[in-house]
Amino acid sequence: MKKFQKKMSSSYYLELMKTCSLAWPLIIAQLAVIAINTTDVIMMGWLGPQFLAAGTLSSAILHPILLAGIGMLSVVTPLVAQNLSARKYKEVRRTTRQGLWVAALLSLISIPLLLQIKQIIIMLDLDANIAQLAEDYMSMAAWHLLPVFLFFVLRNLVSAHSDTKVILKITLIAILLNALGNYALMFGNFGFPALGLKGAGISTTIVNSCMFLALLAYVLTHRRYKRYFILVRIYKPDWKIFSKILKLGSPVGLMIAAEAGLFSIAAIFMGWLGTLELAGHAVALQIASIAFMIPLGLSNATTIRVGYSYGARDKEAVIVAGWVSIALGIGCMFSTLILFSVFPYQLVHMFLDPEITSNNTAIGYAVSYLFIVSLFQLADGGQVVAAAALRGINDTKLPMYLAIFGYWCVGMPTAYILGFVLEYRGVGVWLGLASGLIFVAFVLIYRYWRLTKNLNFDKLQQAER
Repeated sequence: MKKFQKKMSSSYYLELMKTCSLAWPLIIAQLAVIAINTTDVIMMGWLGPQFLAAGTLSSAILHPILLAGIGMLSVVTPLVAQNLSARKYKEVRRTTRQGLWVAALLSLISIPLLLQIKQIIIMLDLDANIAQLAEDYMSMAAWHLLPVFLFFVLRNLVSAHSDTKVILKITLIAILLNALGNYALMFGNFGFPALGLKGAGISTTIVNSCMFLALLAYVLTHRRYKRYFILVRIYKPDWKIFSKILKLGSPVGLMIAAEAGLFSIAAIFMGWLGTLELAGHAVALQIASIAFMIPLGLSNATTIRVGYSYGARDKEAVIVAGWVSIALGIGCMFSTLILFSVFPYQLVHMFLDPEITSNNTAIGYAVSYLFIVSLFQLADGGQVVAAAALRGINDTKLPMYLAIFGYWCVGMPTAYILGFVLEYRGVGVWLGLASGLIFVAFVLIYRYWRLTKNLNFDKLQQAER
């Protein structure tokens, strides 16, 4: 018995070391990505609560589309990795090319929709002035979807080769360029005109285009990737691979969109309550999003570790890898729970200047919402890592349905009832968000426990087919 316990302790410790080693660069990369968006939110706050509210509504409509597309394109990584392990280098080229095709298709569908943002906001019975400001921003920012999607296809290609340093370098440079672009174009510095939110949109599109072009240049010139001839006959369709990416990527994209969509509906609810409530919501949401990047980066490592053990048909390793990651995800968010509870005002003041009297009400709202955010930190970390562990054993369809039910049948109605029927306003809306996340965390962790308790590889593989 003691030998067994010692063996298990050693297995968990070894897995912990391997997971942390794999996860930390992915976490830093995710934090670098959110830093670009955080810069936008901070500088929108400098313009004033009305501008911040408009930017928040724009993001509420943009982000579900953006994240769904990124989620759908994420399947390029395992497909490329599988082809590499089998030395099918021609298939790597086919997969990457068709990933670029899917990216172009998603952009072709999404950009015209986003350009109608003013009409969408007015249809939702929100402030007309906010709608006009949102249109100013989106008229330029919508165009960044194409380079973003193309960038993520190439990012998935190099990630499958365990080549992550170049992604981190490009992203860190982009943070600086975006801050300088915003400073110049939003506020009229360095001889540029002060364009406000439109300037932020221009900067976003230019910076993301530069990121894509930089990574494309790297892929076309590096000896590791030149052999794939990614752009040779790029115009030639490959419907088999194209359809495969859509089929495998859709459940992942829909699951991510379900969660992002819940927060988008919450932003609309806040818009109904008022501009200041919406501005406070924007700050609390941005702080929560930064914290979420930690378990999100960890989740990428989780899928790799669980998937590796699953491919080796090692039941014990699957169990250990999954539970180590889930414990890490929850543990990391415990630290953010403490941070949000102890230093709420200091965090909010980074976005809204307390010296400006007109910001005081929005600051009060943000602090109260941040308290609710602290309550669901553990659930947020648990649900994203549990979903990743399930993806590692190729369980995607039912988790997608569970997530959609939890976010839209539990979280959204609860947010509306608490916020408007029981008149708890913004606090009620955030409590509704918390209920959805807690429900999804519970059912996904429970499902992972059930599937791995009596793990049957043959049965799971039959279910996949």
